[in-house]
Amino acid sequence: MANNIPVHIAIIMDGNRRWAKEHNLPVLAGHQRVSDEVLEPLVEHAAKRGVSFITFWAFSTENWNRDAKEVEGIMRIFRHTVRKRWQRLHDKGVKVRVIGDISRFAPDIRKALTGVMEQTAQNKKITAVFALNYGGRDEILRAVRSLPDAIRVTEQDFSAHLDTAGVPDPDLIIRTSGEMRLSGFLPWQSVYSELYFPVWHMPDFTPEKLDEAIEVYAKRKRRFGK
Repeated sequence: MANNIPVHIAIIMDGNRRWAKEHNLPVLAGHQRVSDEVLEPLVEHAAKRGVSFITFWAFSTENWNRDAKEVEGIMRIFRHTVRKRWQRLHDKGVKVRVIGDISRFAPDIRKALTGVMEQTAQNKKITAVFALNYGGRDEILRAVRSLPDAIRVTEQDFSAHLDTAGVPDPDLIIRTSGEMRLSGFLPWQSVYSELYFPVWHMPDFTPEKLDEAIEVYAKRKRRFGK
């Protein structure tokens, strides 16, 4: 089993609102639970299992279209998470990286995101990647616009211009809440990723459930087109 631990696990965090509704809680309760009780244990447990990178898709380019009060509440949670929760990750040796176009966020959020990435840059325990204002097509368009000579570009050249430059492609992508699609998450990077679609919601994602996903992954035979 030890030889079948994925280097990089990426998670599409789905079902926060459905979880809140099922528990008769305010719409933001699911988001808050994930921030306060789910993310840190998952990062720690992934590191213990030997995972080197764990990515969380926390906010997509389409999420701005949600109810304004929900978006405002999510921004408040972001501020608290970066200031308090990510500081705890730093104290535990976690390197934090952010992908996505953060230019749309308020100046204080952008400053906090940049600060925590700089603060944790030398940490080695595990890299926790947070996809914020991330959309796969948006990422590819931004990469194309940054290419100096698109005519002669190789796959390696193009990968170096993506937000995930330096991060290996995910071996395993988990989407919680039973939805069986990627919805534009890492379209370039996910071509050979193993996919896992559990029915439980993101606020119910425990370290034990991460073990279950790794066990499923370990039983699969990856051929990479060969």
